[in-house]
Amino acid sequence: MKFDKPATTNPIDQLSVVGKSTDRIDGPMKTTGTATYAYEHKDLPGKPAYGYILGAAIAKGRIESINLSDAKSASGVRAVVHYQNCGQLGQGDKNTATLLGGPEIEHYHQAIALVVADTFEQARSAAELIDVTYKTEKGAYDLAEIKDSGANVGDGFWGESDTRIGDFDNAFSSAPVKLDQTYTTPDQSHAMMEPHASIAAWQDEKLTLWTSTQMVDWAQKDVAKTLRVPTADVTINSPYVGGGFGGKLFVRADAIMAALGAKAAGVPVKVFLQRPLIFNNTTHRPATIQRLRMGADRSGNILAIGHESWSGNLKDGSPETAVSQTRLLYRGEHRMTQMRLTELNLPEGNAMRAPGEAVGLMALEIAIDELAEKLDMDPIDFRILNDTQVDPEKPERPFSQRQLVQCMQTGAKRFNWHKRNPKPAQIRDGRWRLGMGMAAAIRGAPVENSGARVRLETDATITVETDMTDIGTGTYTILAQTAAEMMGVSLDKVTVKLGASALPVSCGSGGQWGANSSTAGVYAACVKLREKIAVKLGFNPDEVVFSTSLVTAEGRSLPLQAAAIHQPIEAEDTIEFGDLDKQYAIQTFGAHFVEVGVDTYTAEIRIRRMLAVCAAGRILNPKSARSQVIGGMTMSAGAALMEELSVDTGRGYFVNHDLAEYQVPVHADIPHQEVLFLEETDPMSSPMKAKGVGELGICGVGAAIANAIYNATGVRVRDYPITLDKLLTAIPDAG
Repeated sequence: MKFDKPATTNPIDQLSVVGKSTDRIDGPMKTTGTATYAYEHKDLPGKPAYGYILGAAIAKGRIESINLSDAKSASGVRAVVHYQNCGQLGQGDKNTATLLGGPEIEHYHQAIALVVADTFEQARSAAELIDVTYKTEKGAYDLAEIKDSGANVGDGFWGESDTRIGDFDNAFSSAPVKLDQTYTTPDQSHAMMEPHASIAAWQDEKLTLWTSTQMVDWAQKDVAKTLRVPTADVTINSPYVGGGFGGKLFVRADAIMAALGAKAAGVPVKVFLQRPLIFNNTTHRPATIQRLRMGADRSGNILAIGHESWSGNLKDGSPETAVSQTRLLYRGEHRMTQMRLTELNLPEGNAMRAPGEAVGLMALEIAIDELAEKLDMDPIDFRILNDTQVDPEKPERPFSQRQLVQCMQTGAKRFNWHKRNPKPAQIRDGRWRLGMGMAAAIRGAPVENSGARVRLETDATITVETDMTDIGTGTYTILAQTAAEMMGVSLDKVTVKLGASALPVSCGSGGQWGANSSTAGVYAACVKLREKIAVKLGFNPDEVVFSTSLVTAEGRSLPLQAAAIHQPIEAEDTIEFGDLDKQYAIQTFGAHFVEVGVDTYTAEIRIRRMLAVCAAGRILNPKSARSQVIGGMTMSAGAALMEELSVDTGRGYFVNHDLAEYQVPVHADIPHQEVLFLEETDPMSSPMKAKGVGELGICGVGAAIANAIYNATGVRVRDYPITLDKLLTAIPDAG
């Protein structure tokens, strides 16, 4: 099915199942431990062995020698795989050839060997017996030190590297009120609950891989290309994923090394990445240095807005697209954005929840507050004044829906914004200094082609099959809701099967496109199934109504089951999206509000309350959507206050590479969080008229916290995370 024009009335608009707050149908399995994750599968062709990956001990250089004799002779060892005996690896689309290092080493903890043994402990012990001699080369590990060597990254999936509208330089220099500040964000880790893990098994030259991946189709193709086998000979299974946040978009070393180990040992092999390897071996959110320059007239109209960002990555890596939101969020005739990328020898930087906007808004939305203060304007009034209903860089392209002003106004009323004292450091509660802050949020709502198969069984139940993944976002439930709505049955009559490469190819989970695209794929398959059922029952497909397990048209009704009395009837289709995103800017919007307390004497920061107001198209399941938003809010609280991968700039690795030293929020850090969704349907986005919320929730929260801290203390911190040491020397009486 092609979706190349706005959707009009369709069966989804009945909203008898879709749009309802529904418990997750996979919830009982997850809470009882019966949901099977990648490392837990037991239906294997033989007793599995265990693999342990040895990571490189240097960040840049080469292996001069590797002595495996002691490891090979250790108790229980079945095989040792390394670059000299693994054969020629191919290059997958996602740079998979670098997943096994040697002799050249590209980053610290790059996998250089896998030991396969009867037990995990034997494999780990034997890996420690491998004797490696390295020749270390000088590397670059400090973004600030080499940022000026950054190169234009060209054009790619992020759009243009540089944009320039009007005459920014002259408009900025002549503006009556100006801001010119630099902001920094550190490297961050995904820190998902389930580690990267895989089980590999070969049978007759065919590989089955149980792995934790967000993108089944990508994984199948990349594994096949890397191992140089036909794609049809690789089977991927990933029915449950324990968190990904972008870190499991691409095949990682656990999958490739498990496959190589299973081939060498002749038995199924289980591999998981221990936390230090997750931090240094897999991907992370790269650090940024961002310069914001803005000029306004004395009435508050933005005249010039410029945003430059520097980030680093391995050779041929991509930038952190921190300027993307600045191209869309506020009007201003004279504009400039640019991204620069330096080559660093740190582990690969890549997608992490809301790549670009998450860190870009951490800078932009502080800068907006700072300029509002210079203008003596309320921060919300300043944002509303500079709202736009068209793409500022392409005025001929309007937003399909844009309720940013409504989000801010609704949130201000709900949060009692009028009680905020605009003068910083004025409100006290005993030893606590109190402050409020807010920030706007924007995140793209892209769509990807997505397929599904839907089947009416002989017992009148519906089966949905697609390789779509559920990464903890509630995918099982919203796909079931979609099928139930379309086929006119109750939710308990729908079974959803996900995460297997044998099923129709979906969009996968990522980029905030998962919910809208995958449900649209199920919608398309259901449209085709409805037509088949109508014809079989002798109805006009254009007039038929499916409701309460009945098929009705032309004044008569038949049971749905009548179409499949003797055998199931099924249909398969793929939703294919046209170019509406070129005609309209399709985005999600929000406003985040935060109140903090800062201890006058210790500078301890406590978040007291948080509110998110979101406009994100039709909300398919408000209960799971709320969970997604508060998850994003919590992640952003961590990014604002504690999360930072500390770089050893001498040896080129992340020092705090485990969950003991890399701090993430815990229950005590997060108070009650409230989420409001504005009424909205966006017919330009898909037949579902939905968008996405999984990444909108993280966008802007960090800046809202920073702005609240400034309101509480009068201390402006522009270098994240905002730790108490950055406040102690500036708050009167602190220490």
